[in-house]
Amino acid sequence: MIEVEHLSKIYGSTAAITDVTFQVEPGEILGFLGPNGAGKTTTMRILAGYLPATKGIAKIAGYDVHENSLAVRQKIGYLPETPPLYPEMTVEGFLYFVARIKGVSAGDRPQKVKAAMERCNLTEKRKVIIRKLSKGYRQRVGIAQAIVHDPPAIILDEPTVGLDPRQIIDVRNLIKSLAGTHTIILSTHILPEVSMTCNRVAIINRGKVVATNTPENLMTQLTGGSGYELEISGEVALAKQVLQNIADVILVESIPTSSHHRPHLRVISQPGTEPGKDIAGALIRGGFDLYEMRRVSASLEDVFLQLTTEEKQLLPESETTESETTDLEIIESEITDTQTTESEITDLEIIESEITDTQTTDIQTTDTEGETK
Repeated sequence: MIEVEHLSKIYGSTAAITDVTFQVEPGEILGFLGPNGAGKTTTMRILAGYLPATKGIAKIAGYDVHENSLAVRQKIGYLPETPPLYPEMTVEGFLYFVARIKGVSAGDRPQKVKAAMERCNLTEKRKVIIRKLSKGYRQRVGIAQAIVHDPPAIILDEPTVGLDPRQIIDVRNLIKSLAGTHTIILSTHILPEVSMTCNRVAIINRGKVVATNTPENLMTQLTGGSGYELEISGEVALAKQVLQNIADVILVESIPTSSHHRPHLRVISQPGTEPGKDIAGALIRGGFDLYEMRRVSASLEDVFLQLTTEEKQLLPESETTESETTDLEIIESEITDTQTTESEITDLEIIESEITDTQTTDIQTTDTEGETK
């Protein structure tokens, strides 16, 4: 569904991304993970057709993003980090407007808008002015505008930034509900969102993709082998020496604890080995008391830190420069590209009239009652 091959973007002498390559299969959620400034937004905006690549190829649903930009935009829904909303429009009016510029036919608009509002739990807010909504609801409107034309691919750039825990859960569940019928790229630096939401992960650091796999496989590969946490008594340095003499052990390190606790150690072994019995035996023979021994595995945070810790410096303004485009410019770009520049923004009466004329009877009744109140 989404193919990216050797994609690069260079600003002057600065490479924002270099040789980025990955694929997203139909119905899959790919977590595009990286620290701030790593090149996530640059990549997302190239895929969405808002930023030209310096070199490389990106295809969505078989269409080249550069050569067939308009066709690609019909196949994707895009949510930038700041949702591109018109604050003085109602939720419903805005979604009708977006459906219109996305090329949804007049006959299909009522059903498409209704479906998007229902999916994003916005039906009760459909007559509310967008500027009066909470941040969580505005984020839902942003997702609704990305899916109102029912695109096969959806690109979400930091969709949970700034939300409270309850709102994050709501948005997470919404994204998961879109999987299967939509192919999704979720760009974020929030690790729990990736592990709870995504089928696969691509990690980008300093403009380069450094790993692509399922979260589980990344944890297994980068942990190396089996991991154990031990609680012992005795001299820590001597215990480390005993454990490091075991053939399959590759790492022994202390785990910080408060002063009144017994020493804790972490032991990592070679891939494919299970030296638990040897570890316990060596400690007992060495005269150490073993109070606890348990298996541990790497977390996605461990993987992320291992792949990015050595190169923490951000590229100079590689993402801050690109994100200066305002939200309204994004939608206005679509208006220009789809030749709908007549007067759709200022002529809100036409849109509201269209909504009224095309709504079903039960929705009209509900709207009238709501306005009377």
